[in-house]
Amino acid sequence: MRKQTPIAELLRATEATSDIEIAGWVRTRRDAKEFSFLELNDGSCLANLQAVLDSACQGFDSIRDATTGSAVRIRGDLVTSLGKGQRWEVRTTHLEIVGRCPEDYPLQKKRHGDEFLRTIAHLRSRTNKFGAMFRIRSRLSYAVHQFFQDRGFHYIHTPIVTGLDCEGAGEMFRVSTIDPHTIATQGKFTYADDFFGKAAHLTVSGQLAVETYCLALSKVYTFGPTFRSENSNTSRHAAEFWMIEPEIAFADLDDDMRLAEEFVRYLVAFLRSDCRDDLALFNQFVDPELEQRLDNIQNSEFVRLSYTDAIDILLKSNVVFEFAPRWGADLQSEHERYLAEQHFKGPVFVHDWPTEIKAFYMRNNDDGRTVAAMDLLMPKVGELIGGSQREERLETLQARLLALGFRPEDYWWYLDTRRFGTAPHAGFGLGFERFLMLVTGVSNIRDVIPFPRTPNNLEF
Repeated sequence: MRKQTPIAELLRATEATSDIEIAGWVRTRRDAKEFSFLELNDGSCLANLQAVLDSACQGFDSIRDATTGSAVRIRGDLVTSLGKGQRWEVRTTHLEIVGRCPEDYPLQKKRHGDEFLRTIAHLRSRTNKFGAMFRIRSRLSYAVHQFFQDRGFHYIHTPIVTGLDCEGAGEMFRVSTIDPHTIATQGKFTYADDFFGKAAHLTVSGQLAVETYCLALSKVYTFGPTFRSENSNTSRHAAEFWMIEPEIAFADLDDDMRLAEEFVRYLVAFLRSDCRDDLALFNQFVDPELEQRLDNIQNSEFVRLSYTDAIDILLKSNVVFEFAPRWGADLQSEHERYLAEQHFKGPVFVHDWPTEIKAFYMRNNDDGRTVAAMDLLMPKVGELIGGSQREERLETLQARLLALGFRPEDYWWYLDTRRFGTAPHAGFGLGFERFLMLVTGVSNIRDVIPFPRTPNNLEF
């Protein structure tokens, strides 16, 4: 088989080229009296490349089979286009129909609603919008690794199957090899009969596991799928999502916020440089304020604000919130967006949160009522990052576990890291889908992940 050239590469060409081969899918076909014009896309970029065919083209007699959605392979010469809005086109010498697409192809029309496209998630990547989305997702995944690898972080593959609930939320999927029919007919179940001999779940976070490597390798991160069985059908929740979770040793909360700010700024700058054409589609058709918001992220100060001061601002705002703000309660989405969008008009770190509403592993502050935790709030999406300095003191951590009703013996390995050469350390978690929503303007999490997992939705 001859080497095929990606359309993205041909569109960047600086000179005409003879005898090239491309393969892709037909977006449109126009037939004239003596010519046919195919708009082809191979997924390498947003733009199409026009192929011009006439009766001298080998395979021209099959042009009627080059319907919208059909896979084709063509050979010819890359020449200067006479048409408007395009620099190059292919004067085609050979046409091969690789896979014909019948008339019931559901993407015949140029525009479809997102809700309809979610019902055919296996095909929606062929549309301009979702092709652009998942190219952006791919490139940003690369940028995540590039950021950390360039700074000496080590990538740790943390378990997907776990015996612990990192957050204490309890909304976890159970993993078992026991046949439910057996349980129903025998009326009994013991974990001793199960694969692991104990309760097992899909993880909600890789943090506790990656912490153990932080206290050996100093700078680590994990980037992988996480799961939560919350029965929610909102635009912000999915049962399967991806988390980026770095940990840094010999670091405090200020170091944590500094790393988080640098990371977000880096990803936005990378996106605007590397994915310019795909990003422009979202600015034009999805969110006309997108470019302005990305400018704001790159050019604004990332405000540092204590939780106590945040509550004071909300109480003095004269805004009637659906949920009245009060000290000791978590911030609601409406509070987060008020702070980021209206009061500060930019990114805001809210730090030093009440102990009672934060996880057991967060370091107790000297005031006895707050922990060294931070949330990064952003316009449009609210909370983007959650992190903390971790509690490195063994006795304090043990007392916190007991106070929350956890069994310290279940966390013996985690406590060992505090018993043997403990050190201050900190980290955070960034929801990858939440970040994609921020930088594309897409308002539903189902549209930034290839195959969304939500209640009653399991297409594959």
